[in-house]
Amino acid sequence: MTGQPLTTLRDYGHSLLIALQFLTRIPVPDHGNQDPVLVGRSLLCYPAVGLLIGCLLWGLQYLLQLLLPQLWSLQAALILTGWCLITGGLHLDGLADSADAWLGGFGDRQRTLELMKDPTCGSAAVLVLVLVLLIKFSALQLLISSHPGWLILVPVMARSLLLVLFLSTDYVREGGLGEVLSQYFPKAMARILLLFLALLFPLIGELSLVGGVLLGNLLLFIGLRHLMVARIGGATGDTAGALVVLSEATSLVLLLIFL
Repeated sequence: MTGQPLTTLRDYGHSLLIALQFLTRIPVPDHGNQDPVLVGRSLLCYPAVGLLIGCLLWGLQYLLQLLLPQLWSLQAALILTGWCLITGGLHLDGLADSADAWLGGFGDRQRTLELMKDPTCGSAAVLVLVLVLLIKFSALQLLISSHPGWLILVPVMARSLLLVLFLSTDYVREGGLGEVLSQYFPKAMARILLLFLALLFPLIGELSLVGGVLLGNLLLFIGLRHLMVARIGGATGDTAGALVVLSEATSLVLLLIFL
């Protein structure tokens, strides 16, 4: 009886390591256990990984403010660079693949899925990446000059949306980590976690501000999910990555609107 809670805690620790290995380039010990149940449970750790990313970005901005005071453009560029390095550009790659697939798929489901697997980067991918990164860079300049602490919220909210995506949307790509996540994702626990986060978010700041960001992300999610289901019948790892990047950009802009 006494050993079971420890085993459960150890399993969740392994799931957190899996989430960190997948979502970031932060060096973590390899426990060697790729049990599908632990992989599926790692989805529950995505908001925690987002919190870690947000804290690292806030810490980086604090250090940059000491070294480069008031140089907001340079700070924003370095923070955005750090953001890409921490995540390894994982979600940016998903956004790029999704952009190329949507443009080149001509409305055809199979063609769209095939283009997502193409490693080359087309004009749509380049254009979308440049525009989204430009938006994030511009928003970062303004945010860090007045309210840098809100950097922590942005990655958390984006990765929380992944739980909503896997709860509400079929995974349509056979094989790979995404299929394992979809099959072994503990949905009941995810609903409880999302309810907890929905109650927690308004407590961390002004209700109208956090509520506005939440509402904006919800509308973004509904729109993107509609596009996914209409075109390919569900989600893939690439469209999930696109959701994260677009949510981050949306949250940065909304924070500036409501602050």
